Amino acid sequence: MNLLLRLPRSAPLPPLRRPFTTSRSVLSGHNKWSKIKQKKGALDLQKGVIYSRANRDIVLAVRTGGNADPELNPALAAVLRRAKSQGVPRENIESALKKATGGKEQGDQLLTYEAMAPGSIAVIIECLSNNVNRTMHTMRNVLNLHSARFADVAFLFQRKGCVRVLLAAGADLDERVERLVEAAIDAEADDYDQADPADDAVEMTFMCPPTGLARLTDAIAASGLCRELVGSELVYVPNEPCEAPDEETERAVGNLVEQLEENDDVLRVWTALDS
Repeated sequence: MNLLLRLPRSAPLPPLRRPFTTSRSVLSGHNKWSKIKQKKGALDLQKGVIYSRANRDIVLAVRTGGNADPELNPALAAVLRRAKSQGVPRENIESALKKATGGKEQGDQLLTYEAMAPGSIAVIIECLSNNVNRTMHTMRNVLNLHSARFADVAFLFQRKGCVRVLLAAGADLDERVERLVEAAIDAEADDYDQADPADDAVEMTFMCPPTGLARLTDAIAASGLCRELVGSELVYVPNEPCEAPDEETERAVGNLVEQLEENDDVLRVWTALDS
């Protein structure tokens, strides 16, 4: 005898409705928030770079000028003006000044590392650290990651004082340049370079022995001929600037420098590449 099983009656399907649009629906609110997050992330990253650079510039200006008073340290005054114009918060500036002036009590040390990058490009890395072992370990890891290594390369560079200024363009520019050069030479400048005019201003760079940086900076600032003191610092200048043998090497060195500068302990990175 065959048994027939009665299947439950299925519920009727709801009537089909044609949508008002055939395009795929988009969560506009979510999409807008994603764009806002992306834009905010990019702005935060840009601010982070600016704040980090300002911190390093302040520390270097104090260490180089030997004074945390901007009225007695023209280089520091220039750095502080630039930091404020870039929107660096006051607490960041005060923290950098405290680090620069209290570094010795906190155990901070100025460190210099020498390295050879891909393509036999010499590199010098200046750091400020309160933990030498940590910094050396980090520098070695970054160098290894980019096929670079520690090496003696300091003999390929000269330590120099460097002062950069802006002069307003105008009919009497040549006269002002001549007067400024005379004042710089009297203050131990041994070389200078004048860039092409840009944005109604001309940038000039003066070089001097390391021990003459403070005197040269004071003389140039006191001349009254400059629109702005852009920078005053000790630099490493390659004895024979070179060009990267190929684009791949140039890119590799650039990536190395970029990652080194991202480290909080690093103040400056110098290479033998012709800038």
